[in-house]
Amino acid sequence: MQRQGELDWLRGMMLVLMTITHLPTWFSAHAGQPFGFVSAAEGFVFLSAYLVGSVYARTARERGFARIRSALWSRTLKVYAAHIALLLFLLWLLVPIALARGAHAITDLASFYVLHPHVALVSGVVLAYNPPLLDILPMYVLFLAITPFVLEHGLRRGWGALLTLGAALWLFAQYGGGRHVYESVARLVDWPVPYSQTGAFSFLAWQLLWLIGVRAGALAQAPRVESAQPRPAPGKPMARYGLWVAALLAAFFFAWRHVVGQVPFGTDAALNMLFDKWHLGPLRLLNFAVLAVIVVHGRRVLAAWAERSSIATLGRASLTVFSVHLLLCLALLALVGEPIHSQASLLDAVLLAGTLLTLYGVARLSLGGEHVLRARRKALAT
Repeated sequence: MQRQGELDWLRGMMLVLMTITHLPTWFSAHAGQPFGFVSAAEGFVFLSAYLVGSVYARTARERGFARIRSALWSRTLKVYAAHIALLLFLLWLLVPIALARGAHAITDLASFYVLHPHVALVSGVVLAYNPPLLDILPMYVLFLAITPFVLEHGLRRGWGALLTLGAALWLFAQYGGGRHVYESVARLVDWPVPYSQTGAFSFLAWQLLWLIGVRAGALAQAPRVESAQPRPAPGKPMARYGLWVAALLAAFFFAWRHVVGQVPFGTDAALNMLFDKWHLGPLRLLNFAVLAVIVVHGRRVLAAWAERSSIATLGRASLTVFSVHLLLCLALLALVGEPIHSQASLLDAVLLAGTLLTLYGVARLSLGGEHVLRARRKALAT
């Protein structure tokens, strides 16, 4: 399928924002969530789901569901391998360095491993122990693994039941359902890993965003059936009205975030849960939805922009760039530590610029390697 440059540009932008957030510089605490109460993680997960839905829905129609199961599980193993490599890099290389140097940024991040190394290692391999920064790929692995069944059900029987179940699980997660289930099972089987060490993301909540993304991608590739009766053209005034509403809400959330900061309700924990990132609070979902509406309306502009932007290069090699950005951020946490300056310094700017340039170079090398492999496979096939 022909690449969609605007989607590559958006994924590249999400990777840039993640790098700014995760890199130990002054910018991480001050430049996060620049467009409202929405982080790069939501955009990255949704775009990944959308591309999976669009690519593999078309594959299912052309080559059957057995083909997409094989392809998606192969992709799942690739993402799992990247996660395990990052986990071992942290536990076997960086933690010993951090212990020798007294680098608390890393020892605090991997505190459970420091106290229980064997339990943590085995649990990490089975995705039950996920230190901070290394907790999004395990979620991605699980979502990819079940996507063949989701796609098959959705394409054959419709999406209504799936979306209803997804919404119910999301609502269950808002009331701590995931924690209650995990702790009940852990007590039953005497599992030693506490819930706080399984990762910050609530899988039961984030599956809804993944499900909506897969459905949107699948519907975008749905064959268009010509009707005998001509359909009336959709009302432009209604579409324009929806865009204006979305723009006003997006502007409101944008102003709110930059006036009060990244915590919308100060010390009020109950109200802050409405915007909670880890459980995808309802107002956070609304903020994401209105931004998505604006992006959809501006897709042609983004497509033209993507043709002239190097950011799309990062998006085309997203898994490699994401993995390397985590590797660099973890290494800098071990060597430099957490930022302590109250203002941006020259070192912060150099670290950020150098990291982004490195990621761009990695993306170019990765894409070049993929091009060579495809050429060799084509030559062997002929």
